Amino acid sequence: MNDPEAFIRANTVLATACHVPEIQLHLATEITPIWQATETWLAEQDIEPPFWAFAWPGGQALARHILDHPALVAGRRVLDFAAGGGIAAIACAMAGAAAVEASEIDSLALAAIGLNAAANGALVTQAHDMVGAACRWDLVLCGDICYEAPMTAHIMPWLIEVAHSAEIWIADPGRAYLPKSGLQRFASYQIETTLELEDRTSREVRLYRLTGGRVPGTPPGF
Repeated sequence: MNDPEAFIRANTVLATACHVPEIQLHLATEITPIWQATETWLAEQDIEPPFWAFAWPGGQALARHILDHPALVAGRRVLDFAAGGGIAAIACAMAGAAAVEASEIDSLALAAIGLNAAANGALVTQAHDMVGAACRWDLVLCGDICYEAPMTAHIMPWLIEVAHSAEIWIADPGRAYLPKSGLQRFASYQIETTLELEDRTSREVRLYRLTGGRVPGTPPGF
């Protein structure tokens, strides 16, 4: 199979995430079939597992906050970093952002972002790996990026550098590798999930601004 969009349409349905009914996404309704299909794709084309096919708690929390507070992104240049299916990027476009980019490292995710943006009439530009790129944004959104130590170690130095020029939001549902300092919480959401993806049926997702250093008055481990 060499048509990513055809693969996505064949293995997903247009649906909405429970906390963001305003946005339609190409989502997997049963995990095992798409995981097996993507393993076949992986063997042929060396592509990552289908994380883009699920509305993860971090992305839902970001999208919900943006749609409820559109003035926070209106007129701004936004990057949705490690965007998955692009739910937060689409929310930014719907909220009136001046320009929206969504970055991912795998071609299926980028194709999914394009299909999802089109399904919502949203203008979102797809971009590949942005780590190391010079900042051209006013706001960078990061949904659930601290789930692995190597991933966190790879991206955090770049995000801290970008934080000198842009506002950085990190949506974290309690992952082990979230930095213990340099974060300022500004919102939280309780997001339902599934035991097939998580180890519990809901997660509290905290939204943080990255400051790059310890936030005064913030206790260690916050």
